[in-house]
Amino acid sequence: MKLDILVFGAHPDDAELGCGATIAKEISLGKKVGIVDLTRGELGTRGSADLRDIEAANAAKILGVSVRENLRFADGFFTNDKKHQLEVIKMIRKYQPEIVLCNAIDDRHIDHSRGSKLVSDACFLSGLLKIETLLGEKQQEKWRPKQVYHYIQWKNIEPDFVVDVTGFIDIKEKSIMAYGSQFFNSNSLEPETPITSKNFIDSVNYRARDLGRLIGVDFAEGYTSERYVAVENFDKLI
Repeated sequence: MKLDILVFGAHPDDAELGCGATIAKEISLGKKVGIVDLTRGELGTRGSADLRDIEAANAAKILGVSVRENLRFADGFFTNDKKHQLEVIKMIRKYQPEIVLCNAIDDRHIDHSRGSKLVSDACFLSGLLKIETLLGEKQQEKWRPKQVYHYIQWKNIEPDFVVDVTGFIDIKEKSIMAYGSQFFNSNSLEPETPITSKNFIDSVNYRARDLGRLIGVDFAEGYTSERYVAVENFDKLI
């Protein structure tokens, strides 16, 4: 299956929090989108890896993605080395996306920036002919995405561009709340964490609303780019 967009997240729920509305919008426009989670989030304070697997599958259905896979790297301890790069390269070559979205370049959780660099490096290496990978017993062809963009997570990073996601914020929020073990629940008896407060869930909405305000729409999601963002002409700008 060839995808238009492949989204990577260090943990299940990273994709939903960082770019869930963009995913939903692109799918509504006929694009094929997939998600690859690097870990199962097994070190999360609440819930369990098995529960996160179920929640991730439910969130994927809400968003309407074509496929979701998990590489089962070690949560908190995966590294940006050859072994992990090759596994990411296999995913890139398997789905041949035009665009890759991945974790924030700098963030509170160490896995986010590490996952960001790992995926970015793998996107480059995936285009090198002499790096050989197998899918099953079949040799994969080289593939390099045209663009790699990084979504914004905990920290308020200044975006290089924003996407109008008006009309899709509700789907994003539903996909996030599919992770019932992880976010605000007034009836939960599990320990509190920085992401279990109501303020954190509210921040998803007010960040998107504020980015939207800055470009004259209701809601937007922000991204950073490793390359200059080019436009065909001024007519393509909002």
